[in-house]
Amino acid sequence: MPELTLRDVSLAYEQSGAGPDIAWLAAGDNPGSNWRRFQTPAFEPGYRNTTYDARGVGATQSRIRPPWSVAMHADDLAALLGAVCTPPVFLVGLSMGSLIAVQLAHDHPELVRAAIVMGTCVRKTGFIREWEEAEIALRRDGHELPQAFATAHYAMQYYPAEVLGDDSLWAQIRPLVAADFAERQGAMLAAQWQACLDYDSSQLLPRIRVPIHAVAFSEDVQTPPQRVREVAALAADGHFHLLEGLGHGSAFGHRPDVVNRCIREIIEHEDR
Repeated sequence: MPELTLRDVSLAYEQSGAGPDIAWLAAGDNPGSNWRRFQTPAFEPGYRNTTYDARGVGATQSRIRPPWSVAMHADDLAALLGAVCTPPVFLVGLSMGSLIAVQLAHDHPELVRAAIVMGTCVRKTGFIREWEEAEIALRRDGHELPQAFATAHYAMQYYPAEVLGDDSLWAQIRPLVAADFAERQGAMLAAQWQACLDYDSSQLLPRIRVPIHAVAFSEDVQTPPQRVREVAALAADGHFHLLEGLGHGSAFGHRPDVVNRCIREIIEHEDR
């Protein structure tokens, strides 16, 4: 993978395709390559697709230890877009990637054509905060989930009942979940998720002038749809989209066609 070397980090990234730029921002503790299974092939050759590994995951090497704030991740991405893309670009984020997209749209609006933020929220409160606090505490205490348990645990966070209740569909999805979640670096997971836990965009969203398209999944237990709707409601130019029957990770192996079609429709609308 090529690298962009900055003062305190070397960002690993990949590019493919040709045309207007789309930058794909991965969920917490997930590498950028996750988008290359079901998303970037669907957007080639009409768009140039850039994926990258944020600090704490994949091939990116940070020369400073955590904490790494969402604002720091957004500065990393701003440098990458300025170096290897032709801004303004379309941003597509999931979960933590969506938080980075919102921060970038606020701090560097000149780099952003529109931001598509999926499975996101304004800030972590209630159950979604308690769950993430518990995950972080578990990892910081040095505990690691057995691989089989981790696969089952995160499958329930990522996929809807349609997947979990269909043996043939689960057989197709299970290898993806195991590859992404069975083995995780606890300290790095905690570092990335702590940035998400600390993040609050309530003061930023009303000041963002680029379009913010907040996409919710009706069966998302990790970030329920009403939390995503709040993002669209607060954004100065916010738009809400609800995809029925999908979970937090349905873009990966379950219904990528539905997710990709939504993303494409938004981009084509904003590119008129």
